[in-house]
Amino acid sequence: TAPAAPAPAPGSAPVSLSKVTLTKEAPSVSLTKQGGTSGTMRINLNWQVHKQFSGWASKLGRAMAMHSDLDLDLGALFELADGSKGVVQALGNSFGSLHQPPFIHLDADDRTGARAAGENLTVNLDQQKLFRRILVFVTIYEGARSFANLHATVTLQPQFGAPIDFSLDECTVPSPVCALALITNTGGELVVQREARYLVPQRGTSPQRTLDHAYGWGMNWTPGRK
Repeated sequence: TAPAAPAPAPGSAPVSLSKVTLTKEAPSVSLTKQGGTSGTMRINLNWQVHKQFSGWASKLGRAMAMHSDLDLDLGALFELADGSKGVVQALGNSFGSLHQPPFIHLDADDRTGARAAGENLTVNLDQQKLFRRILVFVTIYEGARSFANLHATVTLQPQFGAPIDFSLDECTVPSPVCALALITNTGGELVVQREARYLVPQRGTSPQRTLDHAYGWGMNWTPGRK
């Protein structure tokens, strides 16, 4: 008779590569347990404008809804293990870098939504030990005053490991900024948390400063342009 196959070592279960969809009921996933611990991870925002104006948007008028010149900006607040903090975004031409701090790079500024690849952030997972937390967000730069009537999907694609995606809920508040996902490094484990959180800035407060206050980043902000 053939010898029995050796028992698998503890923790060596095969990594599932099936897509993980985050929801309100199951909002987080461990990149570490999914095998996404090296290489790069691309974060993509894909959005479409609804042609029908209904509900909250119609009550406040079409001026609050989406227009053909809509410009959404994908970005990320970051905090590294050494305590340094900053932002990667098109505003201020802060596109970041993949091979030096902050090891996060924004590839383009899609001003129309017509770019097939959309806007993408790339995170260097080979440097994950240097990350403390990353907050991925999107703001409206121009073309609308809120996210009403916007359909958007966020996809995180590790080079190794299962893709992660989730959709944004319908926006029911006058919000020009949405926290998409929070990536945290706790005890060497990298966890992705679905936020999908629309924020409403106080009068005179920028979307970025509003994010900062909501998540306790503690940075100083100055006006920027692109």
